[in-house]
Amino acid sequence: MLFCFVTLLSFGNISTKEKEALKDLYNSTKGALWRTTWNLDKPVLEWYGVVVKDNKVIELNLEFNNLRGKIPASIGDLVHLRHVNFFRNRITGAIPSTIENLKSLQSLNISFNMLNEPLPNEIGELKSLRQLKLFMNAIGGEIPSTIGQLSHLKTLELYNNQLTGELPSTIGDLINLKEMLLSSNKLSGKLPSSISNAKTLEKLSVFDNNFFGILPNSICNLIHLEELVLSNNAFYGNLPTNLASLINLKVLLIGNNDFKGELALLKGQLPNLKQFDFVNVNNQGTIATLDEEEDDN
Repeated sequence: MLFCFVTLLSFGNISTKEKEALKDLYNSTKGALWRTTWNLDKPVLEWYGVVVKDNKVIELNLEFNNLRGKIPASIGDLVHLRHVNFFRNRITGAIPSTIENLKSLQSLNISFNMLNEPLPNEIGELKSLRQLKLFMNAIGGEIPSTIGQLSHLKTLELYNNQLTGELPSTIGDLINLKEMLLSSNKLSGKLPSSISNAKTLEKLSVFDNNFFGILPNSICNLIHLEELVLSNNAFYGNLPTNLASLINLKVLLIGNNDFKGELALLKGQLPNLKQFDFVNVNNQGTIATLDEEEDDN
């Protein structure tokens, strides 16, 4: 009984367990070398970047703060977190699987760091997540299929990593997604036709990967698309017949693939188009058109 009391005792208006998790983060990421460090002898309420509400840690804002090292597993003890921003530091290793405990987390930004291990399957347990920004790291492995469980996700930014494998078909389960930026990875395979189920999508970028095959006709169901960037892959064949129905497109970049036909006509059929590129720089490939094609749909 006494142990339970001590565990729940408040230090700087948070529980012992949460304070210990914060101290673990400090020690694991060389807190003494941070740009703005913590005085561990002072109340947590005075620690830089820590937001406390109702005696609970709800935010960690430590961007540009010279964090070096790995995120400790005990971050999963900060169960009330809503926002985590570790942008532009030198964090290495992996996102720990204990992140699954952060059921209230709405935004996670660990972009511009040195993460170099695969994403944990447990990331799919972050059911409240709206923004996932992990761009400019060295994250390898495949995108876990559990990503499709993030039904509230609006922003997915994973560009400039070392991701491999196919885009999971569960990506279509992200029914509230507005931005999916996956450029400059090593992703391969075909774009799954299920992507059309993400009907709120406004920006789709897979530039500079190893995708191949014919674009699925179902991509024409993404009527809110404003940016479609497919350049520098190995797509081939004719473009979907109804691509011109994407009248909200402002950016269409499809160069350095192997599309067929005369694509120049598209510019006149998309009234809001402002940036348009279909040139194959490397092999002066053919210009594409809106001919009929067969795909898996």
